[in-house]
Amino acid sequence: MKTKQWITEIIIFLLAALFLYTAVDKLLDFKQFIQQINNQPFNNNLTPVLVHVLPASEILLTMLLLWPKTSLAGLYGAAGLLTVFTTYIALVTFNFYDRVPCGCATAFEHLSWPVHLVINSSFLILSVTGICLQQSRRLKTP
Repeated sequence: MKTKQWITEIIIFLLAALFLYTAVDKLLDFKQFIQQINNQPFNNNLTPVLVHVLPASEILLTMLLLWPKTSLAGLYGAAGLLTVFTTYIALVTFNFYDRVPCGCATAFEHLSWPVHLVINSSFLILSVTGICLQQSRRLKTP
């Protein structure tokens, strides 16, 4: 296996682990997840949709990432979702909202918002790197 392929596989594994972990964390304590969504600075009318769409999206992305035929689509989906999450965390970090909400997965709940922003940005960079590596491999494959 070539170095680029190994790097791509590691990126895919890390992203899949992140999304599976966050989805399972939400589902294991669903009541707390609903409370966390209701504590966000956007309209609570979105709660019924978000509490189902977010974990389902994370599980779907995990499956797309882990299946070789759909891993590129999974990388694009991961980049999209991470862009949304990272933008939101940046807005919180730079005091765009009147109050600072809480509501991160258990492993991230004790991190400061700036550290959370760095972690999310790193995963976003990983997903874009994975897309570039996957695209370059596909262009070389006849």
